[in-house]
Amino acid sequence: MVKIADIELGEFPLLLAPMEDVSDPPFRALCKEQGCDMMYTEFISVEGLIRDATKSVEKLDIYDYERPIGIQIFGANMESMVKAADIVEAAKPEVLDINFGCPVKKVTCKGAGAGILQDIPKMVELTKAIVDRTNLPVTVKTRLGWDDNTKYIEEVAERLQDVGIKALSIHGRTRKQMYKGEADWTLIGAIKDNPRISIPIFGNGDIDSPQKAEAYRNRYGVDGIMIGRAAIGNPWIFREIKHYFATGELLPPPNIDERVDAARDHLRRSIDWKGAKLGILEMRRHYTNYFRGLPGVKEYRKTLVSEFEPDTLYATLEEMRTVYEGAEVMM
Repeated sequence: MVKIADIELGEFPLLLAPMEDVSDPPFRALCKEQGCDMMYTEFISVEGLIRDATKSVEKLDIYDYERPIGIQIFGANMESMVKAADIVEAAKPEVLDINFGCPVKKVTCKGAGAGILQDIPKMVELTKAIVDRTNLPVTVKTRLGWDDNTKYIEEVAERLQDVGIKALSIHGRTRKQMYKGEADWTLIGAIKDNPRISIPIFGNGDIDSPQKAEAYRNRYGVDGIMIGRAAIGNPWIFREIKHYFATGELLPPPNIDERVDAARDHLRRSIDWKGAKLGILEMRRHYTNYFRGLPGVKEYRKTLVSEFEPDTLYATLEEMRTVYEGAEVMM
């Protein structure tokens, strides 16, 4: 049984990675229904939280059916991070997660996210301050290092464990790589082999199929896998991996009814939570994956990513259900 502090996650948990404008409550609901064991919110700016900025505060929304769930924060200022920890604790998640891995320039240029990988002592100092401040279990998500010359993740893992974090998720790329090239899990495996490490280690990066999930589980010995981009428009990946682990068999791809039902549900939830305009806009990144592999889907996708009228979007989805009934899906 893998645990974060006293939180039981099963024998080999599958986690949904925190993703900006993706891992919101509407999407998390679908992933939970498909077997995701633990989820994280979109990352939240501590400066936005302490200023009571609407967008940041809205990201604190969590629901009982999502539990266990972690709220993830990012920042570089000690005072702001500590104040934000109090706000997060008041929202009552199971876990407070610190983002030390976001590679986006507007985050790293402020020394936050992966930017802090250029200052490991400060990374450890900030983490300790939050651990000491909150009663919540604190976890961290980070990368191998800033670049190929600064892959200090083995030292970082020990030092973060020593100041009290309860789990560590590692993306197998440096900040310089962004999301390019192949994720390297070698150092993640080395951390799991380190006899000093006793906290759960979750691997992240490039897991996009049940076969790869099993291969990386066996090769690197991680305690669980965190899935990000491969889940966008594809919440079924969680059930597919679990089924493969249990039986050694691949499930067939979701049929058109499942795809349309998921897209409709996601759109409805998105509109309910964000309002029609923003809900429709932020759904657009998901349609390509929901309907990947369907022949001649381009014209329907054009409508889905340009239309603002909810009734037209729902009608388009229902038309797709009829047109593609029984169609072979090429994944």
